[in-house]
Amino acid sequence: MALQLQHITKRFGNFTAVDDLSLTIPENEMFGFLGANGAGKTTTFRMILGLLDPSEGDILWGGQSINYSLSSAIGYLPEERGLYPKLKVSEQLIYLARLKGMAKREAEKQLLYWLGRFKIPDYADKKVEELSKGNQQKIQFIAAVLHKPKLLILDEPFSGLDPVNVELLKRAVIDLKESGTSIVFSSHRMDHVEEMCEHLCILQKGRPVVQGNLKEIKREFGKKNLVIHSDIKLDFLSDFSGVTKLYRTTEGVRLHVEGEEVAHRILKEIVSKGFIRKFELEEPSLNDIFIEKVGASYE
Repeated sequence: MALQLQHITKRFGNFTAVDDLSLTIPENEMFGFLGANGAGKTTTFRMILGLLDPSEGDILWGGQSINYSLSSAIGYLPEERGLYPKLKVSEQLIYLARLKGMAKREAEKQLLYWLGRFKIPDYADKKVEELSKGNQQKIQFIAAVLHKPKLLILDEPFSGLDPVNVELLKRAVIDLKESGTSIVFSSHRMDHVEEMCEHLCILQKGRPVVQGNLKEIKREFGKKNLVIHSDIKLDFLSDFSGVTKLYRTTEGVRLHVEGEEVAHRILKEIVSKGFIRKFELEEPSLNDIFIEKVGASYE
């Protein structure tokens, strides 16, 4: 079932947190939802969850208006963690799964599966406060997926994790998608979004500034990163028409250019000056696109 947001607006008094947002999140796909702090992401998530009502517009899931009665089919990993530190892991996770309508025996079975998958099988009887921050994050993730949701919202799922555990969770998220779960994914790590998401939306002040298929967005943005490896003195290119930034590297320079035509002119300019080991016009990164559209790095 596709998730559709149709002209969603949310106001708090005179402040508009989300402003006429329309997007479709395809079924059985991972959708990247990006924006700087205060862009409106969390407010949008809370409307999807039925915790907040839109001031205007409709949210449809499989053609049906979404509301709190559908919460048992939705999993949510919030950016602010909310586990009970004094309770045992098994007690609270099974309780939360039963609140979502899951039978106790099935919840126990799923808990054992996830604890084993995340290499913490002996943590079921530990209190949350006894766990490291990274392992608490794993438990929080399990709480979001234990009841086998059809729609999963992940807000900064990898924060606080070391690289090994990031890979564990990434594989789990990809497997959930491949098994039929629709996932909305927000992260400060642009490389994670690029690796895992086919479609995305970048919010700024509650409005989408970029949205659509990631490959098409990159194609429309154009190739604007130029890498040159050479022993030629290339500092003069900082004043070359169409060059917006120049970074020196150990092997040459890295340039931001306005378009591919600028790269052709640079090649003509330097080809006779000496040996060029590398001259490559790279695909833009998602962070490059974010900076151009929003005006600042996400991090």
